[in-house]
Amino acid sequence: MAASTRIAIVGAGNVGGNLGSRLSQSGFAVRFGVREGADVAALLATCGKDASSSSPAEAAAWADVVFLAVPGTVALEVARSLAGPLAGKIVVDCNNPLTWKDGPVWAPPPEGSLAAAIAKAAPAARVLKGFNTFGAEFHKDPGLAGVPASVFLAGDDAEAKKVVIDLASKSGFAPVDAGPLRNAAVLENVAMLWIHLAMVGGQGRAFVLSLQRAK
Repeated sequence: MAASTRIAIVGAGNVGGNLGSRLSQSGFAVRFGVREGADVAALLATCGKDASSSSPAEAAAWADVVFLAVPGTVALEVARSLAGPLAGKIVVDCNNPLTWKDGPVWAPPPEGSLAAAIAKAAPAARVLKGFNTFGAEFHKDPGLAGVPASVFLAGDDAEAKKVVIDLASKSGFAPVDAGPLRNAAVLENVAMLWIHLAMVGGQGRAFVLSLQRAK
């Protein structure tokens, strides 16, 4: 798969909207999966020429890669409802399971991570965890902090990971192979650290946790 890779973004909020806009502007065909009646005209106006919208099921069936970018509280329900059209598709879980108690508290489902639960709910999907460790500002502009935002990707399907690494690189992100899907739990905790620092730790939102090598 290359720039012809078709991408569905299930969700058109801050994360999904910004990520879809970025991927579209980077030359990928993007379709937003949204509820009937959702007004996405303003969002589509920020995208490239090959951006459109449809129902979540239609978007998932059309796409090669599906990003789930919905509130963490409904991500599992959405994945379960789309299990049919997600079969055989690369599915990227961008969400984080959390509660709030003077800051973010990781609240994984019994499977050990939200990504693992999604993989169980849609067993024929090729599930990866990623794009979950920074704020929506960086989904729109991965270079906002002066370096490309690191996208840590965890998953058991090596070929699926290669596809997402390629599209992330072509869209200005710095992808990092973070190991097998069991490491999705680690990435969700990295997200807890980012949220804590941004929201209660005084750092604000304009930073990323990035992999940088010594020169």
